[in-house]
Amino acid sequence: QVQVMESGGGLVQQGESLRLSCAASGSFSGDLTMAFYRQPPGKRRTLVASISSGGATHYVDAVKGRFTITRHNPENTVYLQMNDLKLEDTAVYYCKTGDNYNDYWGQGTQVTVFA
Repeated sequence: QVQVMESGGGLVQQGESLRLSCAASGSFSGDLTMAFYRQPPGKRRTLVASISSGGATHYVDAVKGRFTITRHNPENTVYLQMNDLKLEDTAVYYCKTGDNYNDYWGQGTQVTVFA
């Protein structure tokens, strides 16, 4: 059984930082791509950043230069360091991991940025 668990969300003032963590456990087929998505209130879920098993990263323009995604392969763990947080970063952040056959989602963690 696959489990994906996020942690690290919270309430912060704009300009501050947070670090999200995500750990995937279970049986997988092939290498894992890991990613963070976010869903602001009333909006759809969209990609924030992703990282391949080889360490190749991708960021959406809105977070480039502020967010950094890294991973620790032996433990299937991924981190999202979020600096200089803005009001528009407020959302539920979800971790997604995918192998050769399936995508697996975490339950989400709330990030709220206030002025």
